[in-house]
Amino acid sequence: MNLRPATAADIPVIAALEQVLFGADAWSAASVTSDLDTPGRRVAVAQDGSVVVGYAVTMLGGDLVDLQRIGVDPDRQGHGIARTLLTQVLDAARLDGAEAMLLEVSTQNHAALRLYTRAGFTEIDRRSGYYRDGTDAVVMRCPVPAVTPDRRG
Repeated sequence: MNLRPATAADIPVIAALEQVLFGADAWSAASVTSDLDTPGRRVAVAQDGSVVVGYAVTMLGGDLVDLQRIGVDPDRQGHGIARTLLTQVLDAARLDGAEAMLLEVSTQNHAALRLYTRAGFTEIDRRSGYYRDGTDAVVMRCPVPAVTPDRRG
């Protein structure tokens, strides 16, 4: 599997995965395009051969990075792709000088909650009715180690 920055050519695949994965809360192709063009935002894709099988979107704001999305093709879930993407965005956040990463995840997304907990995220808040279907969101935070000369990748 190869991880790389997303390009405009990846937008249709990411938008299609958004629809499958997030339904009413899916981002449009225009939203994904905007993320590619906005300073402080990163869109990474996981590619198996020539096929994009997952993606992650982050937004840097000062010393915090917001993990806005991780999405993996449903046929490829459970194979460590989300974990690999999460590791990559945490490494990028560290290199950007961020002190912490924040995210929101549905209380019903048990697999994602396990992934984030195992990666060192802890719950810091809940947002009632955050998603369009009325589901609550868990707000999580993970400290990002400072960049030191001996830790650069």
